[in-house]
Amino acid sequence: MAEHNEIGQKGEQIASDFLKNKGYTILETNWRFKNLEADIIAQQNKTLIIAEVKTRQSNYFGEPETFVTKQKQKNLIKAAHAYIERSNSDLEVRFDIISIIIGKNESKVNHIEDAFLFSH
Repeated sequence: MAEHNEIGQKGEQIASDFLKNKGYTILETNWRFKNLEADIIAQQNKTLIIAEVKTRQSNYFGEPETFVTKQKQKNLIKAAHAYIERSNSDLEVRFDIISIIIGKNESKVNHIEDAFLFSH
């Protein structure tokens, strides 16, 4: 497996653990619909959270969250629509970004709630 894939998987595990520790219920990880993917789908109270996880080894090229492009946001919104239809969810929807920098001794997690707006 390529090193960037291993870093991504490690970041997604850190993000899942982080959300669980904050009281979220993880419903899905790496949920796929056609060519779309949501890294984490979680629930907190009456809110469905669609979370994009961005993991890097440093912020040399910028903070990880800056790499969530407008196209990625559109794809997450499409994936959320598909998930909501399939699960018959009537929860409020929120899009979060979990930015992780994995260092040699520790990892830095930045949880950005309501990172972008749900638009039709």
